[in-house]
Amino acid sequence: MSDYQVTNPATGEVESTYPTATEQDIQHAIQQADDAYQDWRKVSLSERSAMLHKIADIYDERQDELAKIIATEMGKPIAQGKGELGLVAQIYRYYADNAETLLAPNKIDVDQGSASVVKLPVGALLGIMPWNFPHYQVARFVAPNFMAGNTIILKHAPQCPQTAEVIVDILKDAGIPEGVYNNIFATNDQAATIIEDKRVQGVSLTGSERAGQAVAKIAGGALKKVVLELGGSDAFIVAADADLAQAIQNAIVGRFGNTGQACNAAKRLIVVEDVYEPFVKGFTDTVRGISAADPLQQDTFIGPMSSQSAAENLQKQLDGAIESGATVLVEGGMNEDKAGAWFAPAVLADVDSSMPVYSEELFGPVAVIYKARDIAHAIEIANDVPFGLGASIQTQDADLAADIADQLEVGMVYINTPSGSEANTPFGGVKRSGFGRELGTLGITEFLNYKLIRNKS
Repeated sequence: MSDYQVTNPATGEVESTYPTATEQDIQHAIQQADDAYQDWRKVSLSERSAMLHKIADIYDERQDELAKIIATEMGKPIAQGKGELGLVAQIYRYYADNAETLLAPNKIDVDQGSASVVKLPVGALLGIMPWNFPHYQVARFVAPNFMAGNTIILKHAPQCPQTAEVIVDILKDAGIPEGVYNNIFATNDQAATIIEDKRVQGVSLTGSERAGQAVAKIAGGALKKVVLELGGSDAFIVAADADLAQAIQNAIVGRFGNTGQACNAAKRLIVVEDVYEPFVKGFTDTVRGISAADPLQQDTFIGPMSSQSAAENLQKQLDGAIESGATVLVEGGMNEDKAGAWFAPAVLADVDSSMPVYSEELFGPVAVIYKARDIAHAIEIANDVPFGLGASIQTQDADLAADIADQLEVGMVYINTPSGSEANTPFGGVKRSGFGRELGTLGITEFLNYKLIRNKS
């Protein structure tokens, strides 16, 4: 049986299957990418830019259709799917419009002659992408590297094969030459083979810590550049002076958007004790009014989880936390009476460092609220995890926000808004959340040859 199949998480039914790549398919994809690189690197920036603008236009035109496919493959509510696709179009347009400036040579002042650093492509790259944002994750890897002149081999998540094929069609319709983008339905062992191949110059992975460790080990052994965007357990800090109504709304969106299945979701709500009680009441009252519903309905906020296994794993974590002594503020969990990966939102409190869930990522609709004595204690709690992706701060004091942001051990900080993503701002973390950056001015810098040109004459 192929690992690549569409299993509708709302019904549990397998809707389609796709054949896994053969060894010949893998070698063909690598050779295609390597061959195409020799020509693609010579294509002018203006020509590449025109193709990326066409990609963005197609995404705008096909938004409704693509959002329905996302909902069927991984359960994302259709309105949120459209939001993802809108961001994808923005990403392609951002790099189409800004690559010439971002890739311009850097001149160096020298005593004699001239010196500059030119920014050149490196060749074929492997991308290993997840299911939770099936178009966005691909776009933030592909768009900057297309403009840089690199070619792509892309291994998508096994549960999103239809999206994987649609992406191929979109890029082809936009005029991307054959071999510049190569979709492969590869196994993990085949992905390792690709990384080790001398024709492949680097790899970017978005996924779990375990996947990141495996890929980094293989890439390190092959002396290949790697970018990793891994798990997160983002802190959402509420200061005493926060606008509580807005903070509660931000917490709801930050924790439960995409049914809680985002690396940078607000997984730990850390509230100073001065406003703890009113925040908890407002937050839990709101959560009790949220029900998981059909992802194809326009007004659905929480759909099913991405898969039965994802729901079962989250239920084990929830049960373990309760058995360890966590307080249940809002009961939730799997709906075993209904086919599909349905999971009602839950809220926990009184989680401490003796419990495994304290240091784990809860990838789904379970929120954990912590009471902090003061801001110093809130920062201590925020930093006391192995992850360092992002964080959110809720305060009306700009100086306080800046001070807190400076002390947080994360790659991204958002103030008075949930964590998010924008085409022109860098995305990435520190600690066990990975390394490297995507999007913004930094996103195009990861897979480049910074070549020094020194002329002393």
